[in-house]
Amino acid sequence: MSPVETKNDSYEEMGLSKIDPYLKPHVPVIKRRYDNFKNWVKKINQNEGGFDKFTRGYEHFGLNVQPNGDIIYREWAPNAVTASLIGEFNNWDRSKHQMKKNSFGVWEICIPAKNGSAAIPHGSKIKIAMTTPEGEHIDRIPAWIKRVTQDLNVSPAYDAIFWNPPQKYVWKNVSPKKPTSLRIYEAHVGISTSEPRVGTYDEFTDNVLKRIKDLGYNAIQLMAVMEHAYYASFGYQVTSFFAASSRYGTPEALMRLIDTAHGMGLYVLLDIVHSHACKNVLDGLNMFDGSDHCYFHAGGKGRHDLWDSRLFNYGHWEVLRFLLSNLRFYMEEYGFDGFRFDGVTSMMYVHHGIGTGFSGDYHEYFGDTVDEEGVVYLMLANEMIHKLYPRMITVAEDVSGMPGLCRPVEEGGLGFDYRLAMAIPDMWIKLLKEKRDDDWDLGSICWTLTNRRHMEKTIAYAESHDQALVGDKTLAFWLMDKEMYTNMSDMTELTPIIDRGLALHKLIRLITHGLGGEGYLNFEGNEFGHPEWLDFPRAGNNNSFHYARRQWNVVDDKLLRYKYLNEFDKAMQHLEDKFGWLNSPQAYISLKHEDDKLISFERGNLLWILNFHPTKSFTDYKIGTEWAGKYSIVLNSDSKKFGGHDRIDERQSYFSQPQEWNGRKNHIQVYIPCRVALVLSHC
Repeated sequence: MSPVETKNDSYEEMGLSKIDPYLKPHVPVIKRRYDNFKNWVKKINQNEGGFDKFTRGYEHFGLNVQPNGDIIYREWAPNAVTASLIGEFNNWDRSKHQMKKNSFGVWEICIPAKNGSAAIPHGSKIKIAMTTPEGEHIDRIPAWIKRVTQDLNVSPAYDAIFWNPPQKYVWKNVSPKKPTSLRIYEAHVGISTSEPRVGTYDEFTDNVLKRIKDLGYNAIQLMAVMEHAYYASFGYQVTSFFAASSRYGTPEALMRLIDTAHGMGLYVLLDIVHSHACKNVLDGLNMFDGSDHCYFHAGGKGRHDLWDSRLFNYGHWEVLRFLLSNLRFYMEEYGFDGFRFDGVTSMMYVHHGIGTGFSGDYHEYFGDTVDEEGVVYLMLANEMIHKLYPRMITVAEDVSGMPGLCRPVEEGGLGFDYRLAMAIPDMWIKLLKEKRDDDWDLGSICWTLTNRRHMEKTIAYAESHDQALVGDKTLAFWLMDKEMYTNMSDMTELTPIIDRGLALHKLIRLITHGLGGEGYLNFEGNEFGHPEWLDFPRAGNNNSFHYARRQWNVVDDKLLRYKYLNEFDKAMQHLEDKFGWLNSPQAYISLKHEDDKLISFERGNLLWILNFHPTKSFTDYKIGTEWAGKYSIVLNSDSKKFGGHDRIDERQSYFSQPQEWNGRKNHIQVYIPCRVALVLSHC
């Protein structure tokens, strides 16, 4: 049996409609998708010798050095009439190394070794030169190239580099055990220095990894690694899919980063962009062989109007080989532990989510607006990843709420491990923009935090990179605005705005962590309330790096109040590591008191109490609990070390009374000040 074959022959043996009976009317569509998936598996097994071989396309295509030193170069370019490999090694002469084309549109050449070594020098520039049926001569960067570099002093276009270092990277650490509770630190290598410039892989390894480990996160999500010509695209306009971005350093430096992270017990996820591709021609895949439909759909179907980019043809054999091999490449060659798939909504619908709202009605997920080829590609990708590498993790960025997105393929699902809870940050921003603190609807907050599909895991977050970008504001900025520049020093007065900001920043993150999902995500710097938005150098800001950095100096300065938010985030992550609430069943919320602004719930063998009231503190407040016994404080947002007012004696114990309260068998009585959260353990 192939690694991605399944024993199930009919949908009735799968479990998706058993989990959600409302899916029963849509069983025929789900079964059709699954049958389509199985047909792809069957064809690949018959024609390619199985998925294991098919997804190692990078060992067959592109430039590969053989054990004897020969270089074999293969490229799929069916529209081209002639092709040759040119570069510094042959003085860019089109006539010297001409390639031969097979019946499948694949061009090939073998360049014999010289004295037992590769004839093309390591680090030298190369291109593929082609002729179109119209007689046009075109030069392109090889599609499977593993290294490209950019010299902005010469041109914004990238150069393809033959990368064959004499010393291969030697891995030192084994990959860590798959985390049961996923706490992700979303990071961008380039902005990870305090200086106004592009940071490097080595600097991230030496300076940032230890911060992440100290905070208590167990996974890193690296953005903007796949090479992209325009820095300000945040990595979402990929030009060379197999090339790790050279603006941060060498491939070996990225390997060292991942290897070091593994040594610290950290998973490393790659932000993978298979939803679209940059429309660049000279250094991208667009018009690769002179046609507009080599890797993409032709015409308007192959263009994303909002992103101004090209859309893959997921129903084409060679496109599937390219994309599935791309995933395999980053797992095998770089040691990534999984992927956050960007733009999944765009991949699953023919409208790509443009101008479309999702009401949650099931017809939206099983009608003619669904791009079945995109859905099946995601099924193939997830099944390949999880069957060949069971320890891998996949996360979907989807705003639509597609049922079964995070259920196994053999059940009729798409196979992701987690989906991002994209409604949660929107809720917090909307509250801070539009509502007075007195008008917060606690019932609505709890509903948004817990509104997720049964048995489909969710990554919760209060804010991600989207909220950090210029044009929006981080939560810290919404809360404290300009006073972040004048009143964040302990040497200054604790103003009402700063006091409120510090308190709500902690409460928002804590309740999101506790109620929002089975995983948690934070974008770097937001844990300590980074004082600036994020804006990459571009024409509109005179190509300034001032905002394309992280100001670690403010959290390291012991006189500034940013340290309090950092310490709270650290305490929160380490507490989750101890009690594992993310891996526990969804919380039982026993109290949502709209007048008192109090929320109480049980999760992870802990009792959570949050007072969102701006002014009211309560003594001897009754909190219902299912558990009888003694309670102790394990997290107190009012602690001085978190910038609080130290109004609670953390040494005290609470003893339950066997009297029903708020639908729970017992209750305790607590002092809970305004804008304070307590987390209690019991024994």
